[in-house]
Amino acid sequence: FTFASGTSFYRQIFPDDTLSLGFSATAMHWLSRLPGTIADHVQAVGATSAEKENFRRQSLEDWTTILLLRARELRPGGKLVVANFCVDEEGRYLGATGGVNMFDAFARHWRGLMEAAAITEAEYRAATLPQYYKTPEDFTSPFADPDSPVRRAGLVLEHVSTRVTGCPYAADFAVHRDPTTFAKAYVPTLRSWTESTFLGALDPRRSPAERQAIVERFYGAYEAEVAEAPEGHGMDYVHCFMSMSKE
Repeated sequence: FTFASGTSFYRQIFPDDTLSLGFSATAMHWLSRLPGTIADHVQAVGATSAEKENFRRQSLEDWTTILLLRARELRPGGKLVVANFCVDEEGRYLGATGGVNMFDAFARHWRGLMEAAAITEAEYRAATLPQYYKTPEDFTSPFADPDSPVRRAGLVLEHVSTRVTGCPYAADFAVHRDPTTFAKAYVPTLRSWTESTFLGALDPRRSPAERQAIVERFYGAYEAEVAEAPEGHGMDYVHCFMSMSKE
């Protein structure tokens, strides 16, 4: 039997000892709460050491919460398979695998709006994505100690590996070589999971139309940059793959 539930993986979804197979992909980098803002960037990959440590600490707490909840739900012998964004052994992460750094581009265009007086400094600083990309060591740390809460709950790590999956939009561009087509396909994909953060950073005293116009200007500038100089842009996925079972 398959099951879909419109709830959060930060809550228990199934009764104890009932789940045979759990799977999640490209989701658990989203934190349960925002542990702070980032003064001069939009994601933890560009944070200061102190800012980044706040995000790492929250991410590790969240990871333990997720694992303990899944351990309760899994029946003995049940499997949990996850594919999560990470910073891999070579320091690569989503949108930063050797070309234009995607998150630096976000920060640069958002900062440009502040420098153009289109947004305030407070609005600039409020745009912080509630995400953190763990390393493989972060992901496996709850399994390293046999007396950890995760291990005491019966969860055993069976496999861990990392892999880079090339950006399909960049791959298409390598064939059709049309910068405008590439930009119009690529940037809206980035917008689909970032717009709520940038829109939410704007002062609610602004009218909805004004806020929407600012966001359109923001993504429009990014799209224009990609169309003007497409080489190096792309959103390669960097995943940590894990398989776990319940004893």
